[in-house]
Amino acid sequence: MAKYLWAASYSTEGVKGVLKEGGSSRRDAIEKLVADLGGTLEAFYFGFGKDDVYVIADLPDNTAAAAVSLAVGGTGSVRIKTTVLLTPDEVDRAAHTTVGYRAPGK
Repeated sequence: MAKYLWAASYSTEGVKGVLKEGGSSRRDAIEKLVADLGGTLEAFYFGFGKDDVYVIADLPDNTAAAAVSLAVGGTGSVRIKTTVLLTPDEVDRAAHTTVGYRAPGK
């Protein structure tokens, strides 16, 4: 499974929905959405600042993550940014992988 971070901001309409249904209702909805795609919800937090919600989830693949972004963003109530997260072991493997790259002009 791959791990993803979603940072989301609510529109005015989205904020009204949170006020009506509550924060735990949003967490429960996202937990179900992730589970329905074969994944697990690791963390769900509200925050102050540019983004209103931070979610970490494990999903089977990028297609599932893209489906979430399209479904959530398509409502118009939420702006969502998806970040693929890497484990330290994955970075170690990447650091030891030979890549044939030439910088421009070199």
